[in-house]
Amino acid sequence: MKSNEIKDAALKYFTIHGYEGASLSQIAEEVGMKKQSIYAHFKGKDDLFLQVLHDAKETELSSKLHYFSMVDAQNPEKDLYGFLQLVIDLFQKNEHLKFWLRMSFFPPTHLAKAIEMEVIDIESKVQAILESKFQDWMNAKAIVEDKAITPTFAFLGVVDSIMLELVYGNDEKRLKDKLEASWKVFWRGISHQ
Repeated sequence: MKSNEIKDAALKYFTIHGYEGASLSQIAEEVGMKKQSIYAHFKGKDDLFLQVLHDAKETELSSKLHYFSMVDAQNPEKDLYGFLQLVIDLFQKNEHLKFWLRMSFFPPTHLAKAIEMEVIDIESKVQAILESKFQDWMNAKAIVEDKAITPTFAFLGVVDSIMLELVYGNDEKRLKDKLEASWKVFWRGISHQ
């Protein structure tokens, strides 16, 4: 499928160079076609970019949904810390997710609204899953809290902090230290300890 090959090449160039730095000519050359041939598959650069973005979003969402489908109500400490590690691993090892995270933070100006809508959509879905899991853990008396939304928002704050470090930071030790400190304080706040 030529469309998928084009999207794979576009993912590479958009991730490395951003929207502005990636050119349709580079992408076409990567897949062995002329720039004009891309228009047989996509309306233009914006259309290609938004389709690559949508694919990246779906990859991130499916990874997180799969992770939480494996989680039960017995071990929130292991499962929540594992989720933080998943976020780090996905960013470091998966080009779709690296692209998604970078574009979430640095959207092309003229596409910022469309990207914002995608980000809000995935964030609300992840929040709903987390809130449900926190409710399960509260019901099982595995954590101490009155309302599931409180630890959900607190945990999302830890996730956001880690993602910010992944995007802006380049220091493994700082990332590890930030993860450990954030986790320690968060877990102490919701556990029976």
